[in-house]
Amino acid sequence: MIAGLEPWAQEAVQVGAGLATGALIGLERGFNLRRQQDGKRVAGVRTFTLLGLGAGIAGLIGGKQPLAAAAIVAAMLGYLAIAYAPKLKAKGDATSPVAAAATVAIAFLSGSGTVGLALAAAAIVVLILALREDLHDFVDRLDEKDVKALARYAVIALAVLPFLPDRAFGPYDAWNAAKLWWVVILVTGFSFVGYVANRMFGARHGTIATALIGGAYSSTAVTQSLAQRLGAGEGGGAEPAGIALASAVMYLRVLVLVAILANRVLVPFAMVIAPALVVGAAAGWWLYRTAPRSDAPVPPGNPIALAPALTFLLFIAGAAVAARWAEGRFGEQGIALLVLIMGSMDVDAAIVTVGGLKPEAITAGLAALALGGTILANMAVKLGVTIAYARSKGTSAALALAASMAALAVSLAVGWWRLA
Repeated sequence: MIAGLEPWAQEAVQVGAGLATGALIGLERGFNLRRQQDGKRVAGVRTFTLLGLGAGIAGLIGGKQPLAAAAIVAAMLGYLAIAYAPKLKAKGDATSPVAAAATVAIAFLSGSGTVGLALAAAAIVVLILALREDLHDFVDRLDEKDVKALARYAVIALAVLPFLPDRAFGPYDAWNAAKLWWVVILVTGFSFVGYVANRMFGARHGTIATALIGGAYSSTAVTQSLAQRLGAGEGGGAEPAGIALASAVMYLRVLVLVAILANRVLVPFAMVIAPALVVGAAAGWWLYRTAPRSDAPVPPGNPIALAPALTFLLFIAGAAVAARWAEGRFGEQGIALLVLIMGSMDVDAAIVTVGGLKPEAITAGLAALALGGTILANMAVKLGVTIAYARSKGTSAALALAASMAALAVSLAVGWWRLA
């Protein structure tokens, strides 16, 4: 609520927000049903607005007069049930009555004082209603593999976390079950978002879109796919640009991960990684401008699988113990070496490990250099993959990767010189 308002003004805001939510949802419903004849619509802008007003008033008086509030809500829901019953029997489309019931619930929430949540919920309802065709088209494009992907991510993100303890345990008190699982949710979330985006847009926008989307979850896998296409003589011309841009997206991705999981390292890490990002993006853009557009190869398949997620969890747990052990035995230099070695195998794991360390364990500058070194090692792997699969046809892509690596190496050298 807005601080400093008189009681009557606060009540006006609560009820007014309920009215506004009804008008907002009613506007979308009215627009959607505008082609129906007058008198055929059960509820439009006016009805939804009045539903919002009535439910807002019910929410306002609910604390002092719960029976009256319940009577108001029951009357509105009863009217909706009677009015929409013939429509449901004729067409079977329950969207409008469900939207009306949601309007009542949201406006009641607003009237009871939770105005911000109510307005946010109303906006989400309008978005879902407005995306009707897009959502239906997306569902039509789903196959069994897509539904299984959604089910697996639902298990990872929703079915496990509520039951995990949020406290330190294990060797060196290095583990926290809830925080470890949040890491799995975040990293697999990148995979799921990239997978969904690719299913929606990848095939339509060609190799570049595939590279940009795929680079958000596995730039190495995208590099291998495009380089193999080049080497087999199946490339349409945009593959070198795709390889370069996928790595540029990877730089952005690790910046986001560091900002979320190891934010104390963000500023020095951004200074290390920025030149490589600029060079990689510029090289990819130049290759894109000089190459013809082409249809994309299908990028790597669905990365959301429960077994790999659990394997990653075990790797992170082991890394946390190793980091705590190195902290006590070797100090920050040993931790930096451990992060560098670990990141050569998995950059995400190195970022998570740095984020789990105490600030006094390793300075932000040294941790940033260690993470930058892991990315340089990862880029070297992609350069080798490009040369091995694309051979001479991947020269331009290899040069773009090498230029980005050179910029990163210079940043690392300058950073090391400053620390020394």
